[in-house]
Amino acid sequence: MLGYIQFADRLSAWFGKAFAWLILVMAVGVGYEVLVRYGFNAPTSWAFDLSYITYGTLFMMGGAYTLSRGGHVRGDFVYRLWKPRTQARVELLLYFIFFFPGIIALIVSGWKYAERSWRYLEVSVNSPAGIPIFQFKSVIVVAGVLMFIQGLAQVFRCIICIRTGEWIVAAEDIEETEVRLARERDAEAGHFAAGTAREDGRSLREGYNEEQRS
Repeated sequence: MLGYIQFADRLSAWFGKAFAWLILVMAVGVGYEVLVRYGFNAPTSWAFDLSYITYGTLFMMGGAYTLSRGGHVRGDFVYRLWKPRTQARVELLLYFIFFFPGIIALIVSGWKYAERSWRYLEVSVNSPAGIPIFQFKSVIVVAGVLMFIQGLAQVFRCIICIRTGEWIVAAEDIEETEVRLARERDAEAGHFAAGTAREDGRSLREGYNEEQRS
């Protein structure tokens, strides 16, 4: 099970990090649209399609990566109060009740959408540019498969936690800005407290030495 967890985590991370570069494509495209629209009064016919295609692809392909790092939303105000074994039992149950049925439905429905779209080479109807979108319908299926693979890894994590009482911690290659800022504030507070303690100790020693001399 450990080997599969490592494989799934690496696979999800590779796809998540690779498709994360789409955010730059979207930013450049939208930035160019803003420039030519409001600076030169010459709007493009493809910027809207580019924005939702790149963001949608980024969102879908990053789902498994987010799951592998425990980044999806959960009811932490209740969950964090439980013992690890209780957390694992509840998660294991919910994966089979909600997660896998939903992901299987996503894969099956996505396959139908993608197959129909590829059959007549669907193009976007949201702009006159007629940008092909049939290839992006396949992203639904790929994202669903990645989520299913990662979901199995999460099930194995739950089983191991139930046996050992401890969670297998995912690789910490991402960190929210708020967490980093809080850590930096704590570190600064620690340095300040340590410095204050040293100054207090030095003052006490100097006072003691003066008393001894007098």
